[in-house]
Amino acid sequence: MSQSYYLNEDTSQNPNNDHEVHTSDCIWFPSLSNRTYLGVFNNCFDAMVKAKTHYSNVDGCKTCCSECNHD
Repeated sequence: MSQSYYLNEDTSQNPNNDHEVHTSDCIWFPSLSNRTYLGVFNNCFDAMVKAKTHYSNVDGCKTCCSECNHD
């Protein structure tokens, strides 16, 4: 199922200082001022590829993108 993915611009709450990728329905969804829309994707792996065009230090959210989380 396709879903909208966003990149968290704020790394201060992340222990590894990664920019986390989130789905729009995540409980940790970043505030409007701290997110960048990545697009609609079928999975977090494709969203991660897009996120890496913005930053090299990206990770999937442990809650909504657990299969892409590397913590």
